[in-house]
Amino acid sequence: MALWQRGRERPVQPGTLIHHSDRGCQYVSFRYTTRLTDLGVTASVGSVGDSYDHAMAESLNATFKTELIHRRTWRTRDQIEYAIVDWVGWYHHRRLHTTIGDVPPIEYETAHYRSINAPASTGAR
Repeated sequence: MALWQRGRERPVQPGTLIHHSDRGCQYVSFRYTTRLTDLGVTASVGSVGDSYDHAMAESLNATFKTELIHRRTWRTRDQIEYAIVDWVGWYHHRRLHTTIGDVPPIEYETAHYRSINAPASTGAR
């Protein structure tokens, strides 16, 4: 509302105002972004920082919280820290991931980089 009102009373010179936000849902709103542009306001978060960019991280955070944090009552900070280290180790090194052929992510990644870094065979003997 304040940006709308300011734009009506005193137009903002392009590049002189930066809008900072908590990166909420307004950055997925085309109308909101267009309005900022119309007023000459630079958003402090661009397309790299929008909600689509963070979708994978948010999904992992939700999985982490569901599988580890909310299943127990934690008595100490150390207890939580050790559990997190163990969960991350399991998630990357022992968890079987169905989408990649029921292998742990680290095994799949290792095989991937081995295949792209392998010397090409020339077929000549």
